[in-house]
Amino acid sequence: MLALLLTAALAADRPNVLFIAVDDLKPTLGCYGDSVAKTPHIDALAAAGTHFTRAYCQQAVCNPSRASLMTGLRPDTLRVYDLYTDFRETTPWAVTIGEHFIGHGYHSQGYGKIFHSGHGVTDDRATWSRVGPKLTAPRYSRQTQDRIDAANRAKRKANGGQLSTRDRVRGPAWEAPEVQDTDLRDGQTANRVNGLLRKHAEAAKSGRQPFFIAAGFLNPHLPFVAPKRYWDLYDPAELPVPESAYSDIRLPKNAPKFARTTWGELRAYEDMPKKGPVTEEQARTLIHGYYAATSYVDAQVGRILRQLDELGLREDTVIVLWGDHGWHLGDHGFWCKHTNYEQAARVPLIFSTPGQQARGRECDALVEFVDIFPTLVDLCGLPAPDHLEGDSLAPFLDDPTLEGDRAAFHLYPKGGHMGRAVRTATHRAIEWRSKEGERAAVALYDLANDPGETRNIAADDPDLVDELTALFPEPTRVE
Repeated sequence: MLALLLTAALAADRPNVLFIAVDDLKPTLGCYGDSVAKTPHIDALAAAGTHFTRAYCQQAVCNPSRASLMTGLRPDTLRVYDLYTDFRETTPWAVTIGEHFIGHGYHSQGYGKIFHSGHGVTDDRATWSRVGPKLTAPRYSRQTQDRIDAANRAKRKANGGQLSTRDRVRGPAWEAPEVQDTDLRDGQTANRVNGLLRKHAEAAKSGRQPFFIAAGFLNPHLPFVAPKRYWDLYDPAELPVPESAYSDIRLPKNAPKFARTTWGELRAYEDMPKKGPVTEEQARTLIHGYYAATSYVDAQVGRILRQLDELGLREDTVIVLWGDHGWHLGDHGFWCKHTNYEQAARVPLIFSTPGQQARGRECDALVEFVDIFPTLVDLCGLPAPDHLEGDSLAPFLDDPTLEGDRAAFHLYPKGGHMGRAVRTATHRAIEWRSKEGERAAVALYDLANDPGETRNIAADDPDLVDELTALFPEPTRVE
């Protein structure tokens, strides 16, 4: 009992955490130099903090990326590489961010998508002090959602009550309904999170308990569904649509064929071709939808930040915003993620903290998602778990010109091989090995001179390939 009282007393003087996750968000943001994006609220957050220009996820797909971020452990340590594996089964000793904060006197609660759930994986109960009611707003307009739900009920009945994720009806890849923000899922997430903020602001009057509150937005993950007003922010004729977006797949020269993606995720939607490229019109609409969905999320982030300000909580709250991985918007003829290329691995990462010395600055240091957990515990004055595999980014928030690590690391399995990638300031090296550990292929991209990754130059500099791939860290094992 005395230990609990001491923990509560220590926690009362520590900052809150507002933790904002955005699904499939690449750096298509004004603060990252995208001249097309209409993202004033996320841009304002960056102006009040630090945005990292070279941040990388650990794997470009939801479940491994989020499990890695939430535990501070790399996919090789977690042994999670797909949508179906629960890290609690492979790595029972792992501790999540929310779980750690609960142990140090915080209230931890969230709404929306923080962990990946589905495909047999559920949200992680130990991360939350309280699990709130499920969100009920539809992903599409009510009319479209009712049609999809009816089709899936019929399929389930025809299959004896069973319906796998692979077999369910997906609906269209985009929609621009004439609805209010709160009629759709992400608007409801913002509503619920704002309710939590009001609740904790009221509770603070009678004795402050700091919070770890998470907001998980679904957009701009497929399907691209945003109220029409966000589509109307963009002129389709002015959107950046590369010719490769409506052509056959164009792998970089000398790249192994299995390194590509056939973007099966997108093909699952009812209005998408099952093989071959999309049309130019479809490509333009997909890119339009991605930007519209991003602006819709930006507005919800703005609503939450405004609520934080109105409650007088901003000066007591560490804010972090991240997108769980990047997304291919037609480069190389690719769509979706699921690769080791720059467009899939690079992510937005923004911190804004009380007392931050340098605000409105960008930081070019190479950073990774495994750095988020140690950064949060550092900023909140908590002891760090021994198992963390990243480093605190707190020093960069006061001096973004500091020199960072030499490399960031990510991976993706392809063609029966595991591709492990090393990203330095100038290059990306990738090594694919078989299940038996034999090297099957290598790649080297000179991103300083070939930012589009059009040519694999591994054969020109095999020594550099060996030097860089030798940097990939060994997994942590705790029995």
